[in-house]
Amino acid sequence: MARPSNLVIVESPSKAKTIGKYLGPDYVVKASMGHLRDLPRSTMGVDLEHGFTPHYIPVKGKEELIRELKTAAASADTVYLATDPDREGEAISWHLKELLGLPDSKTHRVTFNEITKNVVCQSIRNPRNIDYDLVDAQQARRILDRIVGYELSPLLWKKIRRGLSAGRVQSVATRMVVDRENEIRAFQPREYWSLDVKLARIGKSGAFVTRYYGDDKKRELENEEQTRAVMADIAGKPFTVTSVKRAEKKRSAAPPFTTSTLQQEASRKLNMTPKRTMMLAQQLYEGVDVAGEGTLGLITYMRTDSLRLSDEAMTAAAEFIRGRYGDSYYYGKFHVYKTKAGAQDAHEAIRPTHVELDPERVKSSLTLDQYRLYKLIWSRFLASQMANAVYDTVAIDSVCAGHVFRATNQSIRFPGFIAVYEEGRDDDGEPVGSALPDLEVGDQAEATAMDPQQHFTQPPARFTEASLVKAMEEKGVGRPSTYAATISTIEDREYVEKKDKHLMPTPLGEVVTGLMVERFQDIIDVEFTANMESRLDQVEEGKQNWVNLLSDFYKDFETELKDAETALEGVRLKVPEEETDEVCELCGRKMVIKTGRFGKFLACPGFPECKFTKPLVERMPGRCPKCGSGLLKRRSKRGFAYYACEQGAQCGFMTWDVPTAEDCPVCGQTLFKRSGKGRMKPFCVNPNCSNFLPEDKRGYYKKKTDAAPGGEATPEAVETAAPQPEEAKAAKKKTTAKKAAAPKKTTAAKKTASPKRAATRKSKET
Repeated sequence: MARPSNLVIVESPSKAKTIGKYLGPDYVVKASMGHLRDLPRSTMGVDLEHGFTPHYIPVKGKEELIRELKTAAASADTVYLATDPDREGEAISWHLKELLGLPDSKTHRVTFNEITKNVVCQSIRNPRNIDYDLVDAQQARRILDRIVGYELSPLLWKKIRRGLSAGRVQSVATRMVVDRENEIRAFQPREYWSLDVKLARIGKSGAFVTRYYGDDKKRELENEEQTRAVMADIAGKPFTVTSVKRAEKKRSAAPPFTTSTLQQEASRKLNMTPKRTMMLAQQLYEGVDVAGEGTLGLITYMRTDSLRLSDEAMTAAAEFIRGRYGDSYYYGKFHVYKTKAGAQDAHEAIRPTHVELDPERVKSSLTLDQYRLYKLIWSRFLASQMANAVYDTVAIDSVCAGHVFRATNQSIRFPGFIAVYEEGRDDDGEPVGSALPDLEVGDQAEATAMDPQQHFTQPPARFTEASLVKAMEEKGVGRPSTYAATISTIEDREYVEKKDKHLMPTPLGEVVTGLMVERFQDIIDVEFTANMESRLDQVEEGKQNWVNLLSDFYKDFETELKDAETALEGVRLKVPEEETDEVCELCGRKMVIKTGRFGKFLACPGFPECKFTKPLVERMPGRCPKCGSGLLKRRSKRGFAYYACEQGAQCGFMTWDVPTAEDCPVCGQTLFKRSGKGRMKPFCVNPNCSNFLPEDKRGYYKKKTDAAPGGEATPEAVETAAPQPEEAKAAKKKTTAKKAAAPKKTTAAKKTASPKRAATRKSKET
């Protein structure tokens, strides 16, 4: 049998599986597992004095994969580089070409906006060369971020705390959260009043509620005195209907998703973080096994800011709508949405690849979160091609003693697109009012009740992850592909924290931002960052030289850095300690949160006079594999760290393994890693997943308990699995004494020194 003469390289195994099914036996499809070459971790890796030349090295741990790909490439006549269709994907293809030593004659670049058989085969038939403008844009962004991170972060370490970082986009995003918090603190509430009056028609049946509007023009009641004056004026006097306005209101469907709007809507409706949304969208794009259909890519490429839809997609939507809902529910023609100025239009909006595969049809083949996100994307796309919703509106003005009161109502006449989907909102939306009787001009009514209410203006709302993404997009900070990573980073760095869905700056975030605002005004400036994004776009378009861009930036940045180091010589900025409601058991002071070698803990502020401390329950990334709730870091009575579901005994999940922020690429559940120091490879604890790693293969011995698969253990097991520190010390002393007495170890000493038993204590190091 002849060997396949064509090699196709993609990023992930799932994408490889899907594409391999479409291409057949003449093609070998392999996955690079992301980047195979990158800047080194330990050094800058960029020659700042010689044209910002990057020094790329193979990614550690991928040596075997590189050898495998080199062998496959050498034996192939043609190599297709089929990485994602964006800057990052283009750069991965270029790195593959360089790393594998591929000549131009056998190297072809192909991209897929959607992974369907038709698109894949068509792309293979029409390859192109690597777009070096895209590569340069990615390199410029990567090197720019490397310079800022590697030059600024050491300064933060020296002046504030070790382990901190700064970034061109993350620092601006943090500042946006800090600035919003400062606005809230500076806000001065203003009093105002509303006055609702319940009216009963005179001589006719029917009652309704109307609200004070003004007099000859709209006027706000500013205080109780004004409100009481109006009430006195209208007391016992009739109301006369002076105006009845009825109208038809049409509402159009929201456009299909872009990356930004998908992240916002998934946050509002599904309570998903941007990071998780993009991870799930990647899975749906690359392909899942659908019962009766095989492996299918269910959505188009998910990194886009375009609202464009293909004619084929809109035709398919029209046929589906007419068939399921009827002709009246179709928009009547292709509903084309205008992409905003400055948006990249390389890809379509996010949509299902096969509209006939409705969510319920594929539900059994998807994880719960995959299904929820697919349903959101499918519904939004279908609704975008459906007829407008039609409402009947009525506004009725009544006058009493010269004061105008207004009652409004809105009722739906024809649902249109609302039959499928209605967009979520960050605010409460417009009130529709209560039902109104059939009133006519000249009708009279009398007041049966008055309801004055005091109100105060509210400060601007804190950002949610959804509204922060929206604000970043509006201000041009970052790009669709970076929103999720940026928000995840500032949360992981503990610059901001999430409380009841809202983002708040931490004391650490405020101190770091304050330093950045004082010493690095360009880096932290929203307009400067947005302008830099525009210049990076120009590199992508071939209108800007990437080395010149870096040179222009670095001249001013280097000066700011030297000035900051001089000005801050000998200065150490202190992060304010966060006071809690916990009371010191020894002296009665309110305890504060401190950060030590092993993380956060509660401590008495009276140190060193009072040295009382106690553990702090920490919230961990990820979700409980049993019930999906949050995970907490706790310590046993003997001082060893373990991880448990926030639902406690109601769920019962507990484990020594550390939850990570990563999700399993197969089942979507949270990945865990072995406790202890050093870099650990995460693993899946879902026994029903093909990626599941049994407990005995996770790298260390665990005392057998009644634990269920996936790491669950009873509270009793958690307590008994770890020896007391005091016992361990005593045993160690005993062992040492035995060694001195005789060179031959006793059985007891062997047991104490056993590496297996010692391994059970490794969770103490997390």
